[in-house]
Amino acid sequence: MRKDIKASCAKRLNRIEGQVRGIARMVDEDRYCIDIVTQVAAVRAALRRVEEEILRDHVAHCVEHAIASGNKADQRRKIEELMNVVGRAER
Repeated sequence: MRKDIKASCAKRLNRIEGQVRGIARMVDEDRYCIDIVTQVAAVRAALRRVEEEILRDHVAHCVEHAIASGNKADQRRKIEELMNVVGRAER
């Protein structure tokens, strides 16, 4: 993973960690259910953005490297990995 992507993801994940702790406090304080659900949705959206950033980096480097290498087995393996992860994300 590129250093700038790694730093960006770490920053986002730290923010998400704080959001999750905030949700736990909301539950502990018996806050309004819809407010809690709204925060849960925000965390899921933030995680999807991190996932997308990591996938973009993977395609830009790992998949691109496999394509440039000319190694057909490596190319198939990288594409298969990518398709599996995208398939799981859609479920």
